[in-house]
Formats: sequence, structure tokens, C-alpha cells
Amino acid sequence: MVAVSLSLLALGLLAKLGRAADSVLAPDWPFDVTTLKAPDGSITAKFVSFGATLTELWVKDRHGNARDIVLGYDDNTRLLTDPDHPVFNPIVGRYANRIKNGTFSIPITKDPQPDGPNVFHIPTNDHDGQDTLHGGIYGWDRRNWTIVERNSTSVTYFHLDRADEGFPGYVEAHVTHTVENGGILHTSILAQPTEKTPIMLTQHIYWNLDAFQGADDVLDYKLQVDSSRVVAVDGDAIPTGKFTDVAGTPFDFREAKPISWRWNETVGLCGGECSGYDHCWIYDKAHEKTPGISVWSDLSGIRLDVTTSNPATQVYTAYWLNTPRKLVHGGPSLNYSKWSAVAIEQEGYIDAINTPEWGVDQIYYPGKDYTWESTYKFSTIH
Repeated sequence: MVAVSLSLLALGLLAKLGRAADSVLAPDWPFDVTTLKAPDGSITAKFVSFGATLTELWVKDRHGNARDIVLGYDDNTRLLTDPDHPVFNPIVGRYANRIKNGTFSIPITKDPQPDGPNVFHIPTNDHDGQDTLHGGIYGWDRRNWTIVERNSTSVTYFHLDRADEGFPGYVEAHVTHTVENGGILHTSILAQPTEKTPIMLTQHIYWNLDAFQGADDVLDYKLQVDSSRVVAVDGDAIPTGKFTDVAGTPFDFREAKPISWRWNETVGLCGGECSGYDHCWIYDKAHEKTPGISVWSDLSGIRLDVTTSNPATQVYTAYWLNTPRKLVHGGPSLNYSKWSAVAIEQEGYIDAINTPEWGVDQIYYPGKDYTWESTYKFSTIH
């Protein structure tokens, strides 16, 4: 009865939001599960149409046992109804991460005036209204996408963004998730706008490589990031326009180190009382062929290497999590809590649309499509 009530609630809210995904196929029930399996049995992934969201990812540990290494819900309708909205593993857009004051201009300017020409305002939903986070109140992660193609190893979803949340113009977006032999998950996105608009996307996956078997946090995980610069941010996590040199700081993961290696020095780095990270590392070079970021657990032996078309990665150590766990993770009497996962988000320079001094162009238009690709390769260490 509870599941039925939640489903009806989800349908009602979706009706109010409107069906945002149109294609030649009828819209799918947003919480239908699509299961993908690699032919060699190395990886199994489950997705729902709501947010084109990854809900389970099963890979093998060093002993050959499969573990579900992503956070989520047993009842996937909570992707819509959970008021905490932790953003569990969807596609995030039309603009990921934060937008200062929920405001930008085209062409971009520094601190655009609210009533200035060509200025756009997106609903704010973060830091007491100081910024817009992950595309607005109902960004792409809270829209129903439509399945346009599916087989045993791949699924493609479509979303038509009809000026969602006040962004200019429409955007047609396709995302394809694929699993491959050798423990590989690949995600690619194509976004095509009808007029000039900012686009910057991410896939917001929370990883726990132990699947909560033997440890409840990720602080002992080894992390390596090919980056000598982190975007400097203010107390609202908005870029100041400067970069922090990681040398001699807790941000230096150019050589692999435990996430907790200088933990006491991270207090306040991610805002307020927060200990840990919620920061954007700029890659030192392109990483379409070689990993830009790697993380592994000595406990399970599971290692993740990420290659990407993106110039940056956000690492968030999940300080603000407080959500009941999946049954497979020991829930629901236990919660996902602070530091119980690490979100690794491949992205562009955050809020570059309000930081013209960087010279980073994130404005797209007809004839200039946006593309995004990341590959997650799983292996084991012994």
C-alpha cells in the first residue's frame, strides 16, 4: 500500500511538471527498470527512465563476489519524492554544479545586473537562495526521459528540455549507457540546442566500492587525480575566479593517497562545519584515453579508473548525506551518512558562465552541439 501511494504521488507530481520527454515512442513509466549485462558477466547495471538514472551497479570484488557499489533507493520513486534530494546517480543538467545567484547573461559577463539585457534567471535552490544547484529545482535529474533504443547491453534515453527552469531555448538530449566485457560502463551524451544557451552536464554517481561490507565510510580509499589546480570557491561554493595550487595542501592527490590523508585540514573546505571535499579539480591534460581520476578500496579490492572528454572532475565526500540505505547495503534501519560514499562527477569548469576571466566558452547553439563522454573501468587489486 505504501508503494502504491508513493507511485500515485509520483504520477501526480509528474503530471504537474509535464511530460518533458517526447519521441516517436510513448513515454515510459519513469521508474521502470532496464537491466544491462556484459556478456562476460563482469558488470550488471540497472537504470530507470527518471533522470536516466543508474540505480544499481554490480561488479566483482577480488574474490569474484558481485557487489552493488552505488548508492540509491529500494523504492526508486523516491528519486522524485525524497525531500533531501541527494541526487543519486542521474544525468544532471541543463547546467551542473552551481550558478551564482541563479543568474547569467549571454554573452557572459561578470556579475550581470538582474535587469540587464540578455540576462537570465534560474530558480535558486542552494545556500539559502544564493545559487542554483544542478539545473534548478527540477533539473534533468528530476525529469522523465524516454527510452528510444534498448538491447541487452545498451539503453538510449531522450529528453526534450522545453526551456526547463528558465534557460533560453529548447535542448534535445540523448544519453546512451552501455556495459562491456572487462567491467566497463560507458556513458555518452549529445545535447542539441535551438538557440544560444549554456550547457554543462555531469553524471552524479555516488560510489561505495565495499558495498558497506566491512566498512561504513570511504576515508581509507586511495584516490589519485591528475590535477595540480582546484577551483577556488567562496563560502557558497561559488568560484572566486582564481585557482588553488594543490602543492602542499590537502587537495594534492597527484600521487595516490588515502582520502583522509590530511583530514583535519579539510574542516570548512566544503562550507560551514563540513569536513572533506566538494571541489572541482581541473585536469592537467586531456583524459579521453588515460584515467584522469582513480579510486580503489584495499578492503574489497575493487578499483575504478575514469576516462572522460571533460576537462574537470568534482569530488564530493558526501558530508551532507542522511538517507536510508538500500536493503543490500544494510538498510533501511541504517542510513547513508557523511563520508559513506564519494561522488565523482566529470564536468566542465564550474560556473564558467559567470567567470569570463577564464575564457571558457560554455555557450552552445544550433551548429554547435554539446557532447559528454565518460568510461568507468573496474578491475581488482590483490
